Amino acid sequence: MPQQANVRVRRIYESPDADDGKRVLVDRLWPRGVSKERAHLNEWAKDVAPSTELRKWYGHDPERFPEFEQRYRAELRDPEHQDAFEQLRDLAETGTVTLLTAAKRSDISEAQVLADLLAEPAGNA
Repeated sequence: MPQQANVRVRRIYESPDADDGKRVLVDRLWPRGVSKERAHLNEWAKDVAPSTELRKWYGHDPERFPEFEQRYRAELRDPEHQDAFEQLRDLAETGTVTLLTAAKRSDISEAQVLADLLAEPAGNA
């Protein structure tokens, strides 16, 4: 039986931590001012990121987060996102994964939605 996923959410602008495990950027766009060397990424999972349309509609407005989360979870059930999400789930089952985002508030970001989904049993996306 796979182990419980140990998933963290952090901003990519924070310094890497020894406990990060696999570091995965989950934004569709590369973060401004961060070099690939400074990012210390294991993977850039841009295919799991929200669609451009959803990202622009949301605009990280805290009042829109509940609806953003619902819409994003629906997007993740689409075949184009589902494969990328399952790859992320597989990675999380092998050990600690830190989902990275450039959002100013990671607690209302797609990274947090993904972390919450990865903590749920498979099939609940």
